Amino acid sequence: MDDEEQRRKKPVAHDVGMVLDTLSVSELEQRIALLEGEILRLKAAIDARGDTRKAAEAAFKF
Repeated sequence: MDDEEQRRKKPVAHDVGMVLDTLSVSELEQRIALLEGEILRLKAAIDARGDTRKAAEAAFKF
């Protein structure tokens, strides 16, 4: 399977609330993996914001 085929098979995005009736089990599993990856990315962003805030608070404490 070449890269072009891989890109066509892998979902790029998932719209919350979208109709799921036309998706196969495999496509649904791909959507779950996509969303789980996005959840991890969002949690990392939250952690990074917390680290930035802690550094800022430490810098302004005397």
